[in-house]
Amino acid sequence: MAGLKDRIYKQSPVIMQHAIVSGYGLYWNRLRFGGTFKQEYTGFLQREYYTADQWAAYVQQQLQQLLIHAYDHVPYYQQAWKGVVTRQQLEKFTVADMPHLPPLEKSAVRDDPQSFLVDGKPQSRHRINYTSGSSGTPIATYWLPEEMRCSLALREARSCRFAKVSYSMPRATFSGRMVEPDPDSKGPFYRFNIFEKQVYFSAFHLRPDTAKQYIHALTTHRIQWMTGYSNSIYQLAQMALDQKLKTPKLQAVITTSEKLTPEMREIIRTAFSTQVYEEYGTVENLFYACENEYGQKLVSPDCGLIELVDTNGRTVAGEEMGEVLATGFLRSGQPMIRYRIGDIAAYTQEMSQCGREMPVLKEVIGRIEDTIYGIDGRRMVRFHGIFVNQTHVQEGQIIQERIDHIRVLIVPKAGFGEDDKRDIENRIHQRLTDQMLVTVETVNHIERTKSGKFKAVICKLTQDEIKLALTGKMSSLENPSD
Repeated sequence: MAGLKDRIYKQSPVIMQHAIVSGYGLYWNRLRFGGTFKQEYTGFLQREYYTADQWAAYVQQQLQQLLIHAYDHVPYYQQAWKGVVTRQQLEKFTVADMPHLPPLEKSAVRDDPQSFLVDGKPQSRHRINYTSGSSGTPIATYWLPEEMRCSLALREARSCRFAKVSYSMPRATFSGRMVEPDPDSKGPFYRFNIFEKQVYFSAFHLRPDTAKQYIHALTTHRIQWMTGYSNSIYQLAQMALDQKLKTPKLQAVITTSEKLTPEMREIIRTAFSTQVYEEYGTVENLFYACENEYGQKLVSPDCGLIELVDTNGRTVAGEEMGEVLATGFLRSGQPMIRYRIGDIAAYTQEMSQCGREMPVLKEVIGRIEDTIYGIDGRRMVRFHGIFVNQTHVQEGQIIQERIDHIRVLIVPKAGFGEDDKRDIENRIHQRLTDQMLVTVETVNHIERTKSGKFKAVICKLTQDEIKLALTGKMSSLENPSD
């Protein structure tokens, strides 16, 4: 059904696509902000100024409830915890006891996501969202409506409110949806959700010669704040400054999905005359952190538990760096406990300057994916759409070998064949035009780093090649790779 809807959208005129996006926006607005949203939002506000002791008690209660729930009702844990822990032990479990439970690998969730559902069965009310696939192919996450409302209530309370903005205000979004399906489109490069006053930008068409249209959309629709992919927003800001484009002053920019460097932050702040806030979380909604008004990353203990461990699985002390293991409290319908997300982070011992007694992250390492450059100047950083619903793909990696050559490494599942290869090639051409040479190769495994993860996107261009690519003039060369 989703494939049919996508085909109808792709074949519709632009004005109809605006209408479809608006209708979709109305549906999601009611789904996410109806029902228990206000109740959840109020709860986050009431807990915001808990003392450290109150937070500890709250986390302890949520953790015990989650562990017993998983033991009693979730097939994966019923098998994985056999001989490891008893129900009676879980009833007395504390945060300090968590290292006794085995970490949860992404491969387990990716291979059988339904084994993490209550009784191993999806409900008719479930909505499926996919992770970005930053360490492999996307993972299916199952959401109940009340879980979605809780997630948005958290972001409204602990992110938007910190930045003095709201989802009720006109906003622009950079994310992974193909709102402009034509890779050779002359614009517009966004679709407008009239019910939420949202400009949904295409992250796949942003390049020097299109930047002016993006800025024009911000002005035309009187956008007050912007959110989404850090790198896309940074690229737009850099292009606006390079071209001396007149940009609207935004009330805030909230970046997501990718690490925000100090250089990126300064470029965005300068281009849009605003303060920039960075979020840190997961599509699985296992934890959440967002910068407060002082630029400190506050962790919300009522969203989930972040453990930082060393290579031996022991909890690190003080401000040491450690691997992130996440346990989420807000999605009991598909609980993930001690989930290994692949990031390295560190807490700080400093107290928050805003008076909220929440843990503060000192630093997060990772989530900086390589940028891919098109021969016409476009730049891209998120490629998870390449592998969504690719049922014969175990893992995938995108490598830019030359300015005009993209190589795709695939760890195949049974049934992978020429049709799958052509589908992958078509998806990349849709994002980077058919001028790119795309080669798809099957491999037994994809090389990992020392920390056990691999990069989903790798760019092998030299700095000189990148500089030339950014001019957007490569498409004028007959054989750019020669």
